[in-house]
Amino acid sequence: MEYFETKLSGETKYHGVIVDVTLDEVALHTGEKTKREVVHHSGGVAVLPVDNDGTAYCVRQFRYPFGKMVLECPAGKLEPGEEPRAAALRELSEETGLECAELIDLGAMYATPGYCTETLHLYLALGLTQKQAHPDVGEYLNVEKYPLRELAERCMRGEIRDGKTNVAVLKAARIWEERNG
Repeated sequence: MEYFETKLSGETKYHGVIVDVTLDEVALHTGEKTKREVVHHSGGVAVLPVDNDGTAYCVRQFRYPFGKMVLECPAGKLEPGEEPRAAALRELSEETGLECAELIDLGAMYATPGYCTETLHLYLALGLTQKQAHPDVGEYLNVEKYPLRELAERCMRGEIRDGKTNVAVLKAARIWEERNG
């Protein structure tokens, strides 16, 4: 059976730099009414660069909501009107200084579909060339290198907690294994 909800009304409760928050009244498929809080986000990209010997590049940066440094694949939000592929190449260059000869689409994922509209587009970057990183103003991060197989094992053990990184690493590891044995 398909379930659905129909928006009856909505009120913006917060308008921010990165997100807006609305409180919506909806009608359920049964006719009952209820409230939904929605965080509206423009979406983002995450790209896992892997060099010819299977070394993956990640970034470690302080994440304020968790109060600690977090290991992630390079990522960022989509700018208005920006295509995900272009954003992935931009973020790869900004955060790591890397350029790639091949950018493989790993698909899109919903970050937190229970309350947020953010869709993340995931990519695997291959055929890497090192240039100069140029992070955004106020963006401080460390680039770290790990064997892709080790990252996948760390994801499976629950040592890497970032969702987009888990999905990108595990998909990239599968593709790498299929291509390289």
